[in-house]
Amino acid sequence: MQFDHLGIATADGAGLVATFEALFDAPVVHEEAFDGMTVRFLDLDGGYFELLEPVESGTISQFLDRNGPGIHHVALRTADIDAALDRARDVGVDLVDEEPRPGAWGHEVAFLHPRSTGGVLVEYVQHDE
Repeated sequence: MQFDHLGIATADGAGLVATFEALFDAPVVHEEAFDGMTVRFLDLDGGYFELLEPVESGTISQFLDRNGPGIHHVALRTADIDAALDRARDVGVDLVDEEPRPGAWGHEVAFLHPRSTGGVLVEYVQHDE
């Protein structure tokens, strides 16, 4: 596995994009409306910042209401998401997703529950390239 991206919840995606583009010279390489939010990926040459901005009530708006803006999850890239989920089960990690599901950018994703991963929401991402 390798680092894929860091998901950051924000109520002002355009403003945060402008800040990160200027601060880190990190251009937006992908943007889409997905699952009640706008997601923007900024390229950091070795991984991405994924900015999650809610456009309707849902998981990210609830996260912002509870916690305010900030880090939502860390994503790890895997070549075999099913095997990664099996391994997580084998070591006793609680899963948010028992099976992979469609994610942003057309990738398969699955989340591990933060109660089993030190308080960090972990996402597995499988790129089919």
